[in-house]
Amino acid sequence: MKNQTTAQAKRTKFRQRLSQPGLIVAPGVFEMISARLADRMGFDTLYMTGYGTVASYLGIPDAGLATYTDMVNRAGAIAQGTETPLIADGDTGYGGLLNVAQTVSGYEAAGVTGIQLEDQEFPKKCGHTPGRRVIAMKDMVKKIQVACEARDSSDFLIVARTDARTTLGLDEALRRAEAYCNAGADILFVESPETPEEMAKIAQTFDVPVLINVVEGGRTPLFSKQALEEMGFKMAIYPGTGFLAMGKALESVYGALKEEGSSLSVTDQLYNFESFSKLMGFEAVWDFDRKHADD
Repeated sequence: MKNQTTAQAKRTKFRQRLSQPGLIVAPGVFEMISARLADRMGFDTLYMTGYGTVASYLGIPDAGLATYTDMVNRAGAIAQGTETPLIADGDTGYGGLLNVAQTVSGYEAAGVTGIQLEDQEFPKKCGHTPGRRVIAMKDMVKKIQVACEARDSSDFLIVARTDARTTLGLDEALRRAEAYCNAGADILFVESPETPEEMAKIAQTFDVPVLINVVEGGRTPLFSKQALEEMGFKMAIYPGTGFLAMGKALESVYGALKEEGSSLSVTDQLYNFESFSKLMGFEAVWDFDRKHADD
């Protein structure tokens, strides 16, 4: 009961934040170290990236290979292990309409603040990669309707994503986003616009909050927070920033170990061990041990 009360408080808080001015910046988290680091920094929300979660948990591509069980377990661990509201990638809903209903209920019960659902065919593919195909618009509309019906709280957010821009063009992507909005989606997400003009048109077409996916090295140009606000976006997710930084850092320090047989030359690149232990919650363990130590 306590976990559900806390989860609902996060949802109410983030729903209120959506109605306030200013761009919401959400870092991508993908396991508990990234989640704990981001959680302490005062972000309005965290974003559980499908790409990063599948890569870190299973070591495979984000190509529809992870199951609902894989992802809801990861989402629950992150949501319950952090104080910041969490928006989590729910892919296509992991099947048909019954699967969508189960996915929404499961993510909500796990403590997530909102779920992202996309209109790709199954198996899906990562958004900024080639070969993505979308289902019929009417089928995705039904998925959004079912998702809205399946949630217990109206503060549990439904983020509707369309991948139609890359294969069917911007006009079709905008038509789909409008249909998903009418079906009840709380936040719209048109994936992979390719020019500043496309980005501005997407952000300014709808009355509901619109999200932009910022992928360093992806198909969409990079802009400052101020520029994204001026375009009209309400939320910017940075799904790859964390795991790309982690990969670069690990490559550097592991390379030193391989080359030199020691970490002496890279200690300045490492997180302080005591501080990291506190980040992971060891202070509570130390307090417990002191409390229950033998006389």
